[in-house]
Amino acid sequence: MALRQILNDNHPVLRQPAREVIKINSGVLRLLDDMIETMREAEGVGLAANQVGVSKRILIASPDGESIVELINPTCAENEGEEVGVEGCLSIPGQYGEVPRAERIKVKALNREGREIYLEAEGLLARILQHEIDHLDGILFTDKALRMVDPEELQNDKTGEESSDHKGEVKS
Repeated sequence: MALRQILNDNHPVLRQPAREVIKINSGVLRLLDDMIETMREAEGVGLAANQVGVSKRILIASPDGESIVELINPTCAENEGEEVGVEGCLSIPGQYGEVPRAERIKVKALNREGREIYLEAEGLLARILQHEIDHLDGILFTDKALRMVDPEELQNDKTGEESSDHKGEVKS
């Protein structure tokens, strides 16, 4: 496993749709492992392959910091409801925005063994998966943000100085 450099938001690969994975081979498995190590080192909760410079439809998510969801060629098959939550991004450090997302989703993808899976998610995991699938489509959270949020405002929310309407804060 190796740490990979996380690209910043002005890198052109982040604005291009990622290519579908045709064959799951040792390179794809190594990329998944590297992405897990990179995400954990950066203290994120999700990472898309194009964020580390690889234009492939691969993402990982870890809403609890322990378990890892690995998805190859993910697509959102169904979504339901809507909620607004605060998101950040490892490719756009220090910026946060209020982003509307579906409350519940169903994602179709391949797992690392190449088997087709369906994953139903809600709450934080649903938000992370939507954020990362957007990355794979060349979309950044700032494109969908209703408004950008001052990091100081978030800090006040966390310390309880102000009431918080923010759900599902994501840094991926």
